[in-house]
Amino acid sequence: MDLASILSRALAGAALTRDDLIALLSLTTPEERAEVQAAARALRERHSGNLIHTYGFVYTGTFCRNACRFCAFRRDNPRARRYRLSEAEILAAARDLAAQGVNLIDLTQGEDSPEFFRKTAELIRRVVRETGLPVMVSPGVAGGEALSVYREAGAAWYACYQETHNRELFSRLRPGQSYDRRWQSKQKAREAGLLVEEGVLCGVGESAADLANSVLAMMELGAAQVRGMAYMPPPEAAGARPGSWTPIPPPGEARRRELDLIAVLRLARPGALIPASLDVEGLAGLRDRLQAGADVITSLVPAGHGLAGVAQAELDIDNQARSLAGVRPVLDALGLKAAGAEDYRRRLKALGQAA
Repeated sequence: MDLASILSRALAGAALTRDDLIALLSLTTPEERAEVQAAARALRERHSGNLIHTYGFVYTGTFCRNACRFCAFRRDNPRARRYRLSEAEILAAARDLAAQGVNLIDLTQGEDSPEFFRKTAELIRRVVRETGLPVMVSPGVAGGEALSVYREAGAAWYACYQETHNRELFSRLRPGQSYDRRWQSKQKAREAGLLVEEGVLCGVGESAADLANSVLAMMELGAAQVRGMAYMPPPEAAGARPGSWTPIPPPGEARRRELDLIAVLRLARPGALIPASLDVEGLAGLRDRLQAGADVITSLVPAGHGLAGVAQAELDIDNQARSLAGVRPVLDALGLKAAGAEDYRRRLKALGQAA
């Protein structure tokens, strides 16, 4: 494998092959991985300068009808804290985030009852009206009619993660769910005029080839925002025998894979939005994710609103570190800048969306 040749072609705008992607995702030395990340940062700067976009996160409900084995809020976990926030509570959290200066409000919930789904459209309208910000809706699998209604209500984004594009692994991660139905929901979202975010988990038994296939699948989908996120299993996530459902990587391996995937996604999709999530390691892990080529900070969470559905719900929230003010010192140290509202609207327009 000629790493210099692959990076040269990526920086020149050439499409990377599946073999290229597998090679990049199989690197083992810190020096090689640093080269890949440096190329990813160069491409990020070429497409977005030093601007980093910021997303506020409101987990509106933790009831879910699915039994996803990686999720602490799966339906059969009796220890999960269940709630449905009222519209007033959701709007208060959204206004708090808007006052901080975030670029987008992400409304996320478990796959709940049809009645709760029907309330989503009016909620989108009110959040857009009261904050003036674009909205991402993350309600799980949704049909074409619902997606059209969400778009008409003012949603700009639909997020629905496949978690893996290996069908056998998908069946283990999401027992009883349809791979094709989940995939088709994102295709229908694009047809409805929504931008789509797609993502995968890292550290759930996938291979480098699986991750390469996921990169290609995201490109095929035309996802405007693409992500990888390290799986950090809570004690209850895998049931009575943690680790029995899929191989669990050694400590640090899932994180390393996430950083590698962020950089490779940037090389493969230079103009895409790529998140650095605060859900896994909080503020402590932000620098490395930005250095890998991310240009979005997600899961900024307002303190005092009890959003227990957030992954790592105790991490950096009550001390208000998972806020725009909390991330600014990291951005400043890297010579980066939080994008303003108009910066983000221009980015959405470039991606084909008038929010």
